[in-house]
Amino acid sequence: MIADSPTAEVSNNAGQSRFELRLNGDLVGILGYYELDTNAGVGVRGGRRAGPPVVSFMHTVIVEDFGHRGLAAVMVQRALDAAREYGWKVRPVCTYLQRFIADNPQYRDVLAPL
Repeated sequence: MIADSPTAEVSNNAGQSRFELRLNGDLVGILGYYELDTNAGVGVRGGRRAGPPVVSFMHTVIVEDFGHRGLAAVMVQRALDAAREYGWKVRPVCTYLQRFIADNPQYRDVLAPL
């Protein structure tokens, strides 16, 4: 499966408020986010705040030619791992992300309270 390839890289492009999935250097997927609470924790752009920032994960997009290969799951998993590492609390607006978290309860600690 291509998603298990060592050339699948996910990085945070904070300047464009998105995680990017690259295969062999080519951009094939994005997960866009938006920081809701700018008065908390270490924010998306690096400034110190009083508590954990709340970040909406808005949409997950994979280039059509690369669909149905498990790449969205790889990107979402790595984005959630990064959010946990950054101390973010995630509000999953994207329906794919909502389903992923429902199927992977180990990420429920990253969810922002409603």
